[in-house]
Amino acid sequence: MKPIAIVTGASRGIGRAIAEELASDHQVIATYKGRRDAAESLAQATGAAIVQCDIGDAADRKRLIDFALGTYGRIDLLVNNAGMAPRERKDLLEASEESFDELINTNLKGPYFLTQGVARDMETRGEGRIVFVTSISAYTASVNRGEYCISKAGLAMAAQLWATRMAATGVKVFEVRPGIIRTDMISAVESVYDEKIKNGLLPQRRMGEGSDIAKAVRSIASGHLDYSTGQVLNVDGGFHLRSL
Repeated sequence: MKPIAIVTGASRGIGRAIAEELASDHQVIATYKGRRDAAESLAQATGAAIVQCDIGDAADRKRLIDFALGTYGRIDLLVNNAGMAPRERKDLLEASEESFDELINTNLKGPYFLTQGVARDMETRGEGRIVFVTSISAYTASVNRGEYCISKAGLAMAAQLWATRMAATGVKVFEVRPGIIRTDMISAVESVYDEKIKNGLLPQRRMGEGSDIAKAVRSIASGHLDYSTGQVLNVDGGFHLRSL
């Protein structure tokens, strides 16, 4: 049997690229929240099993884990990719508690407790890999989407916490930290980013693609980084570099 991989938020964007990359040698369980048509097209193209799941909902998380274990008997890889940007970018002085709560629930609480459920199963088998897909916003302040930055900073710490907790059990945990990636999440400001990249924002002078993130996850899934639990993989065109 192929290894079993859960990829959350896999119907589009980075998650879809990851699911497509893994599908050649994993049985992928791909979650989606809204657009079933996009999820169905992924299933048709890759053979992925699709499960509707609001990652911020405890009952949905349990149903996802129950489906994976009940259908396949194990979970070998969890990719915590599902996340969202603020519905409306607002300055810190104007941002709402409702937006803050929504992003923390989806981007941080959901993956944290999904990992808890999956890690319990992995611990009993003494093996498994867990990936948190975060963002350069984990350490880069954007004052018009503070709730997003805080959620991703918290998720980066969650990766460190789970890596520390699970290291002795044989379960490896990693953070993949994307930079500016061409997805529909940034479509409204894509031209702005293109201009900034052209003017030197990124040392490698190009925007990232979903496939760049997928290749990093592939390296983890293939076991090439198994002695590097807790590692942060910056997939950002060199954005994290500091130079004079």
